[in-house]
Amino acid sequence: MAIKVYKRNTAGRRNMSIVKSSLLTKKNPEKALLAKKKSKAGRSGGKISVRHQGGGHKQRYRMVDFKQDKKDIPGVVASIERDPCRSGFIALINYADGEKRYVLATDGLKTGSKVITADNAPVELGNRTMIKNIPAGTIISNVEFFPGRGAQIARTAGAKAILTAVDENNAQIKMSSGEIRLVKSACFATIGQVSNFEHSSINVGKAGRKRHMGVRPGVRGSAMNPVDHPHGGGEGRQGIGLKHPKTPWGKPALGKKTRKKNKSTDKFIIKRRAKRK
Repeated sequence: MAIKVYKRNTAGRRNMSIVKSSLLTKKNPEKALLAKKKSKAGRSGGKISVRHQGGGHKQRYRMVDFKQDKKDIPGVVASIERDPCRSGFIALINYADGEKRYVLATDGLKTGSKVITADNAPVELGNRTMIKNIPAGTIISNVEFFPGRGAQIARTAGAKAILTAVDENNAQIKMSSGEIRLVKSACFATIGQVSNFEHSSINVGKAGRKRHMGVRPGVRGSAMNPVDHPHGGGEGRQGIGLKHPKTPWGKPALGKKTRKKNKSTDKFIIKRRAKRK
């Protein structure tokens, strides 16, 4: 996998880059595993509830199997594909009983690789097994938070967690943010990190490419008038002039904690993530 940087032929191409991978298979997506995906454009009840959303290229949703509950049946990776709905690559698995499913591709997985989901599967790349049967220090992803619910932790491109301690009932995992969290050792996890870790290094390069992603233009609050935004007004370029930055509706922004107090899952957090400096 490598980052391809385009030549600076035009202003839009300046510094623009994409991820090129030789592991990707050139084929159409599996038709039986596609579903319609309706664009909401950030609207709730017809009113804009999330700004800067709309347009974008038409997409078909790939039905990804996050539970991977097909136990003790070996499968072979038939293809590695891009998914327009997520940042990581997906893998099409052909199981021994003839069924096909999409799963999140683990970094290093390639066409022809063999994978299996089992309570005590071998600790090999792409295999999925119970956390209590994984050695401490192993890199894992697609981690369940509650047994049987399916993967909820470490699912984005390049995401990973490190299994730091395991006992009969509970296990400690350290996430990329530095947070250490407690999960049941009966939960399942996939060995290895999610593919396409270079996704965060991509330079979009031009506004039109962002529009293809369904992102509409945003305007700085300091460029508006006082009637439109708390940061607006003033002669020339002005700072925000407030103790804390605010949203257009006067709510605190940038650094305001949004997690609910006394949340039921707080007891599973052993160490909070480090604060941004």
